[in-house]
Amino acid sequence: MATSRGLAGYLAWARRGSAGSGTGFVPARDRPGGAVVWGHATSLEHANALVQLVERLSAQRGNTPGMAGGGLHLLLTTSDGVKLSGHARALTIEQPLIGDATATAAAFLAHWQPDVCLWTGGDLRPSLLAAADAAGVPLILVDADASLLERSNWRWLPDATSALLARFQRIMARSEATARILRRQGVAEGRLSVTGLFQEGAIALPYDEALRDEMADALRGRPIWLAAMIAHSELETVLDAQRQASRLAHRLLLIVAPADLSETDAFRDTLRHGKWRHAIWSQGGMPEEATQVLLADTPGEMGLWYRLATISLMGNSLMPGMTGSDPNEPAAHGSAIVYGPNVGRYLPSYKRYAGAGGARIVRDAGTLAGALAHLIAADRSATMAHAAWEVATVSAEVTDHILQILHDTLDDLEMG
Repeated sequence: MATSRGLAGYLAWARRGSAGSGTGFVPARDRPGGAVVWGHATSLEHANALVQLVERLSAQRGNTPGMAGGGLHLLLTTSDGVKLSGHARALTIEQPLIGDATATAAAFLAHWQPDVCLWTGGDLRPSLLAAADAAGVPLILVDADASLLERSNWRWLPDATSALLARFQRIMARSEATARILRRQGVAEGRLSVTGLFQEGAIALPYDEALRDEMADALRGRPIWLAAMIAHSELETVLDAQRQASRLAHRLLLIVAPADLSETDAFRDTLRHGKWRHAIWSQGGMPEEATQVLLADTPGEMGLWYRLATISLMGNSLMPGMTGSDPNEPAAHGSAIVYGPNVGRYLPSYKRYAGAGGARIVRDAGTLAGALAHLIAADRSATMAHAAWEVATVSAEVTDHILQILHDTLDDLEMG
């Protein structure tokens, strides 16, 4: 591919900067077997969306960590200043990027050998992208943002941005305004589309429809709320809020879903010692009219609990040092979202939901009880749940579009 004078000058400078200084590249780990999707995030929102995207891609392709052939992994790199919060996931490898020297780019690509690259937003790194293109890595620019495509110190590099953009097989623009700028940079219509924001979205979880209908009939008329992904250290706060809210709605039922099932015995002991009238789902317990708390202590049934509850408190959020739980799950199932102040892992998503009126923050048992008292009214919880659902579905189309591109790319690689 032809290189512009500006890009050629930059690459020559980057090569000189590498001379005699080593690569500066330290791999985070050995390259896993199987396919590696390299995702570069220019924001925490993009990092979260990439993690979710590759988890969905892996599930759709029937891949799991440790499977024969190595399965599928996300190699996650980020722009300077992007602070990741609790991204430890089985499929995600976080790799720091240091500068943009030619030798560093070569070492990075030689080690990781990515199968495809999703570059988000902008923050284009000429040496790395040019080397990836030369190595035959398919490059896809997602959520292209005009404000991030050029750096202020590139004024002395004529046509560098155009030359870099030419190396992307597909470019998805955030807006029509960005698309117009990309066209002026020489991006052909066949490689360009306007898709909107790339962000985390809602994923509907499986559930037993017959069981859901049976329980809904048995609990008809009872207000139900869910404490989802709760740590045992949060349980007393949750139970205190249930006690306070029950004074206004005496038939209120709390469903408690522990985040860590190894803590189940501790949950049972707390409920027993507190003399709560409770049922234990793993022991076949079904809530009756007098049941105050249902302990939902079996894996794989969150889809059922989200569909039964009109209000969901997302746990791992009430105590200092916690990082939150995924708010996209309740949003996908028509449940209003309540959350604590410690949600750094999912902060961008919570901001989106709260800004649209689909989520409400609480800080202790008193504010949680107040939120429950307000949202027990069916019209209020329904309005809030609908607002959350609308936010959650905004990114569905762009995510599905990217997934299809990744499937096609990986299929071609497997056939080749």
